[in-house]
Amino acid sequence: MNSTFRNGSRLIATVSLVLALFANSAFAGMNHETAISTPAVSGYDPVAYFEQGRPVRGSGYHTATHQGATYLFATKEHREKFKAHPEKYAPQYGGYCAYGVSVGKKFYSDPSVWKIVDGKLYLNLDRDIQKKWNADISGHINTANANWTKIHDKAPSEL
Repeated sequence: MNSTFRNGSRLIATVSLVLALFANSAFAGMNHETAISTPAVSGYDPVAYFEQGRPVRGSGYHTATHQGATYLFATKEHREKFKAHPEKYAPQYGGYCAYGVSVGKKFYSDPSVWKIVDGKLYLNLDRDIQKKWNADISGHINTANANWTKIHDKAPSEL
């Protein structure tokens, strides 16, 4: 084997090792949810539920972050309203299905299945689940509020 080939092989091995070490150190502090994330409310504008009475797709041109989640807004005005009062507009339970939280689970919600109750936005998994939710909204909210304190830091797969 000639020396040029061996030196080239060593260089490739060294570069591969450096890249592997860099990749591991760059992502060592990131958990899976940090590395791969989607916009809150599946990219729908949370202010629109209150202002327009319906779900409206947000835009990547108008974003804000609240409690680690990135929200998209249809307009700059909606973004500014949200930034001024995020607790008013952000969906309850981090946007997870409100009925799911009432039974101790985190189900992803459908942004088209929602209800505003006492000035708070609640989302549900689907229309069938929303029927269950509607049967005892105040009872489900009370149970969900108690459950949320226990499960808010857990991944859906842990429940």
